[in-house]
Amino acid sequence: MKNILVLVLASFLLCSWSVIDKKVIDISGQWTVQLDSTDIGLQNGWQNTIFKQIVNLPGTTDDFGIGIPNKLKPGLSKPQLSHLTRKNSYIGAAWYTREIEIPNDWKGKELLLKLERVIWKTNVWIDGKEVKSEQNSLVSPHYFDLSGYLIPGKKQRITVRVDNRKQFDISLDNMAHAYTNETQIIWNGIIGQMNIEAVDPICISNLQVNPDIDLKKIKVAVTLNNGSKSAQKGVLNIIAVNKKSNESITAVTQKVHLEKGQSVVNLDYNMGKDVKLWSEFSPELYELKVQLKVKKSISEKTVDFGMRKFSKNGTVLTINNKAVFLRGTLECNIFPLTGHPPMDKQGWQKVFKTAKEWGLNHLRFHSWCPPEAAFEVADEMGFYLQVELPVWVLDIGKDKKVTDFLYAEAQHMIDEYGNHPSFCLWSMGNELQGDMALLTEMVKNIKAQDSRHLYTSTSFTFEKGHGALPEAQDDFFITQWTNKGWVRGQGVFNSESPTFNKDYKVALQDVTVPLITHEIGQYAVYPKIDEISKYTGVLEPLNFMAVKEDLESKGLINKAADYTKASGKLAAILYKEEIERALKTAGISGFQLLDLHDFPGQGTALVGLLDAFWDSKNLISAAEFRQFSSPVVPLLRFPKATYTNNESFVASLDVSNFSGDVLDNKVIEWSIMDDVTVIASGTVSKTITSGYNHELFTISESLQKIKKATKLTFKVSIKDTDYKNQWNIWVYPQQQNINYGEVVYTRSLEEAYKSLKEGRKVLLNPDWKKIKGIEGKFVPVFWSPVHFPKQAGTMGVLCNPTHKVFTDFPTDMNTDWQWWDLNVNSTTLIVDSIDGGSPLVEMVDNFANNRKLASLFEGSIGSGKLVIASFDLSKDIEKRPVAKQMLISILNYMNSDLFQPAAITNPDSLKLILSEEKEKAKESATSIY
Repeated sequence: MKNILVLVLASFLLCSWSVIDKKVIDISGQWTVQLDSTDIGLQNGWQNTIFKQIVNLPGTTDDFGIGIPNKLKPGLSKPQLSHLTRKNSYIGAAWYTREIEIPNDWKGKELLLKLERVIWKTNVWIDGKEVKSEQNSLVSPHYFDLSGYLIPGKKQRITVRVDNRKQFDISLDNMAHAYTNETQIIWNGIIGQMNIEAVDPICISNLQVNPDIDLKKIKVAVTLNNGSKSAQKGVLNIIAVNKKSNESITAVTQKVHLEKGQSVVNLDYNMGKDVKLWSEFSPELYELKVQLKVKKSISEKTVDFGMRKFSKNGTVLTINNKAVFLRGTLECNIFPLTGHPPMDKQGWQKVFKTAKEWGLNHLRFHSWCPPEAAFEVADEMGFYLQVELPVWVLDIGKDKKVTDFLYAEAQHMIDEYGNHPSFCLWSMGNELQGDMALLTEMVKNIKAQDSRHLYTSTSFTFEKGHGALPEAQDDFFITQWTNKGWVRGQGVFNSESPTFNKDYKVALQDVTVPLITHEIGQYAVYPKIDEISKYTGVLEPLNFMAVKEDLESKGLINKAADYTKASGKLAAILYKEEIERALKTAGISGFQLLDLHDFPGQGTALVGLLDAFWDSKNLISAAEFRQFSSPVVPLLRFPKATYTNNESFVASLDVSNFSGDVLDNKVIEWSIMDDVTVIASGTVSKTITSGYNHELFTISESLQKIKKATKLTFKVSIKDTDYKNQWNIWVYPQQQNINYGEVVYTRSLEEAYKSLKEGRKVLLNPDWKKIKGIEGKFVPVFWSPVHFPKQAGTMGVLCNPTHKVFTDFPTDMNTDWQWWDLNVNSTTLIVDSIDGGSPLVEMVDNFANNRKLASLFEGSIGSGKLVIASFDLSKDIEKRPVAKQMLISILNYMNSDLFQPAAITNPDSLKLILSEEKEKAKESATSIY
């Protein structure tokens, strides 16, 4: 009965408020435009001119097809491979004008112009008279007070000059994503909302809500503008409504005193006992409505907010006092049809829906701040956002003007987006270097002004003496490494033999705040050539087109899809281990992938399992990805990927549970099986507590029943849930003799030629440390072979797993963990010059070169038959079961009647390919920098 009375009272108060007809006119639509590349517009009076070219705003010069037309053709050179290419490019001033008419009943009102997003600086004229002030924000709408310039009832000319040239040095090589041609473009125009609003001189100008879930109240800060000539008395009416249920909280009325000018009223508002909390699992939103009455003047403002507390408990991030793990990726302003971010909710729904489908709950906006629509969709879908100031420089603090600009941008972000519950984390910028004390001071100052978010001074840094531990004011810490070691696989996956019982616990010993791993992954995937047809907007994929043309000229275009598939499946395998290793580390509070989707700039960094349009490349399904990227993830610890059958498979099961709830007495089912047969299985009942659960149970299973080389899969699932996971291992017979049979094994090319001349079968296995070629690596190209050209730069194994050479060496068509020993102990051969023969194990080359590469190649020379293996099949063979098994499988094939290789018609080419050179040093994980 009490609740009914509250609702009735609230409804009565709402109905007693005067209904406000919001006075807004939309000024989007038909405008005229004139480019001003030589800056003659102002001196020639363009503020008094209607131009000839008609365009529709919102829009950009790229949309209009004006500017400098692209004359580049596809080519494997830096301009084309650096990023997507603008069809029409323009940097400079552009003038936009149209006629408008303000309604007669707007007399006595203040008139506010809103241009939602612009790059970079705007000036406005009304009938040739310049409006005071100019705007230069990259993160928020540009506002102009048109009061005194517009006359109600009269047709007038509005002119907007947009200058998209760099105003402040906020970016190294123009790579910060607020101002770049690498992902979005440095467009000229106006996008988003374009309107003029009429408000009373006495009005609410801003409304900020700070929730307190422990006290079940909100702290409300109402900014009031009193444009009258004297102080005034007024009344504030306040009410909150749950947007899902439409239930109202008790309304509050408060008398206020308004001094002349601007003032802020702070008050507490109780949300009641049954307050609904906002999180990824229950994105409950409220609308706060505040109305100001002063005599006959009425002003109203509404904002959405969520009752949430995003905080930390030691080294653990929390949402509403429960542990949270951020499963994130980056959003780098990648929208290849428009070259700019969506300004409506529909455009952002695909981004967040897809990210959620792939098991993510977090997006980091790298060196930029998205528009209002992105926050709104994230609020509704329950996503945790990290937003950054628009800066990526190596000399932060050098220029006071830049610092002042960043402080102004921070204020804009607070005013425009601070209420959004999805706005959880705030970084001062990306990989900043320079005056780190200044960044600490910025964090301190902004945090003191707005406590609704957690803050960090930079998203990682290479600054000497910094980056290995948090800065003094950091609430959380984003890094690749600490003072005790790496916290991402880039540093270890190629240099350490595969092991799945490791975590980063040692690296976290001195870290006292939550740690988020920085930009993990960056494993390049070969371009998906059939993606070219999707680029129907303002950008041309000359990079993709160049690769296609190069493959066609080399007769390799039929390989393109396999190159993408093989390199992509390797990337997926590595992303899985990256994520699981982070999940296995108590004290790590999240990861930020670079990236779930492609990054088409910085040398065409196609590091995604999705393309730049957030569409799947069909390398791994969303359901498969969710197995290791979900609120609850079963995790297996085991020492290695490959075994002999005289060993046992010993493993322990951990579970990462960040569902917010304890999973009571759950049945965990597990099995080990080959393609058709269950080798072992079992069930265990366990209570899975919230957070990280270490070693819920262990297993030890003998592998003696495995009699031939076999790939096994360990599967685990939590009964009556969708949570499951799986891992592959490879088992080889231990008691096997190496039978060379008719095959001559040699490490000498001269001996090979001699035996081939005698009509023999020859396995040539030269010393991989001495021959020409590319350093053999397990991991693929890091980020981009164009951006980081000094790396070895192959993209993984490509083979036909049904070929008889693999009868005794089970493999898929791509690199998996069993290939590690062979790949790192090899030199990849460049076999372009060989006429005839065929590769048995290809290595996918990077797309900047597209050479024919192989580490296992066959061919006949005269009456002799040859296999060349450029991985080590000689050293410590009894201690290297994978190499031994590969050797046995090759020999069994060569000794069979199925070994009938195609002829090599230029056998002397092998002398050049296999010639010796000085032994190369192994590439280190940091050498690419």
